[in-house]
Amino acid sequence: MSGYVCLKLSPPPTCLSKHPRLPIPLVRNTLLGAALSFGLVFSFPSVSASQICRDVEPIQETLQTAPEVVTNEGLVEEAWQIVNDTFLDTGRHRWSQDTWQLKREAILSNSIQTRSKAHHIIKRMLSSLADPYTRFLSPDEFSKMARYDMTGVGINLKEVPDENGDLRLEVLGIILDGPAHSAGVRQGDEILAVNNMEVKGKSAFEVSSLLQGPNGTSVTIQVKHGNCGPVESIEVQRQLVARTPVFYRLEQLDNGVTSVGYIRLKEFNALARKDLVIAMKRLQDMGASYFILDLRDNLGGLVQAGIEIAKLFLNEGDTVIYTVGRDPQLQKAIVTDTSPLIQAPIVILVNDKTASASEIVASALHDNCRAVLVGKRTYGKGLIQSVFELDDGSGVVITVGKYVTPNHKDINGNGIEPDFQKLPAWDDISRHLKKCSMSQQG
Repeated sequence: MSGYVCLKLSPPPTCLSKHPRLPIPLVRNTLLGAALSFGLVFSFPSVSASQICRDVEPIQETLQTAPEVVTNEGLVEEAWQIVNDTFLDTGRHRWSQDTWQLKREAILSNSIQTRSKAHHIIKRMLSSLADPYTRFLSPDEFSKMARYDMTGVGINLKEVPDENGDLRLEVLGIILDGPAHSAGVRQGDEILAVNNMEVKGKSAFEVSSLLQGPNGTSVTIQVKHGNCGPVESIEVQRQLVARTPVFYRLEQLDNGVTSVGYIRLKEFNALARKDLVIAMKRLQDMGASYFILDLRDNLGGLVQAGIEIAKLFLNEGDTVIYTVGRDPQLQKAIVTDTSPLIQAPIVILVNDKTASASEIVASALHDNCRAVLVGKRTYGKGLIQSVFELDDGSGVVITVGKYVTPNHKDINGNGIEPDFQKLPAWDDISRHLKKCSMSQQG
């Protein structure tokens, strides 16, 4: 009769392997107000650091190596190495690996006596980059960020590559005494299905959306407890705290001849895409033939929500945005893979507080000739940060990339220039979009 034994290999699951680091996309929140507006990516242990289960004859004990204790010098060097491998200088400071190597030699020339001193050195080291978004996170700050809940059941998901390169979803953070924790879900559990729908191949954003629902309703989550544990179906009652960011109404213009669906999107939170779809369908049913999407004073939020919302308006194959960075995984085009929800002309209202995820939506629809922009030049915030956990539970947030519009314009520091300062006639809007499409075709 056979059984299972878990061999915990060094380094233990709670520690990071030194390299390779695999940046793992995470559905993002703001910092928790601003940073995730730029697109946070969490980096966690590689596959070699996970538990391995093997089908063997039963034995009486579990083998485990003693956890490694990181030195203060090792912690500083770890942070230095992350910057050396991933940092993208988006300013005018001309950062180079040669000068960064000199900084390493200067910092590590003396012993570092305390952990607080090591943290202080890392802070100074990062501030020398003169990047306003690259920063140090204390263990408490990193823990709070990892526990951010966008699912409504008190968990945060991460995507982890398995030995075949396929992605599986694990519980990264969990709110103690939250709905999922109270029902029996634990940190490190693998999510297998939501309401009997297998989630293999789905992104963390997609599965987080499946977990969402009306407050007080239930969702059934099938989890595997750890690599060796049992599979269990757990019913969890939702307690969603996110508020809808969507406000909409039908406007009658030209003495009632033209029906315009007005949609105000205040932020890109976990409910944005779902509630925007509901608003658009209702306005269509009410007879809207044109749409106004108001993104004024929208500073961003979940970048992935912005990308998914942009796809609602674009044709299959249209580019939403380009990402640029030193990591090959960041050198890519994000392309629409569905048909548009509506074909009607769109006006997007923007101003100098339209930023980040809002600018991704505005530029995607503008550059693909689906919308005209009306108002003021946008803010110009288009950077991508990665969050890396260090070996003592602290972390660093590093600027690793930036967003470039479908027309290959750098958003960061530049913003997007509108087509009109004031709302034009709808005939002028239609002509502008037609002219845009013709110029792209030939």
